Amino acid sequence: MKSRRRWRRRLGEILDLPQDITLDLPRVTVLGDLQVLVENHRGVIRYAPEEVVIAMSGGRVAVRGRDLGLTVISSSGVTITGLVDAVRFERFP
Repeated sequence: MKSRRRWRRRLGEILDLPQDITLDLPRVTVLGDLQVLVENHRGVIRYAPEEVVIAMSGGRVAVRGRDLGLTVISSSGVTITGLVDAVRFERFP
């Protein structure tokens, strides 16, 4: 698995492609403590006003806070708004 990832990383460097595309990683954009945009996701696992969990390749992204809401859900991204306290990446072995 590591050699495959290394190969994809090297190919991305040669072709000058973004690493989130070549390594199948999420792109997470945080706007202060008010909004989180998660692109290249695999769907919403859990939604509650205190926590939103988004599936990604090899793990998940957990956003914790208060009054969280999903304002946009599409195949390209999920936008979470509210008072964001933390964004945590959880990798599966």
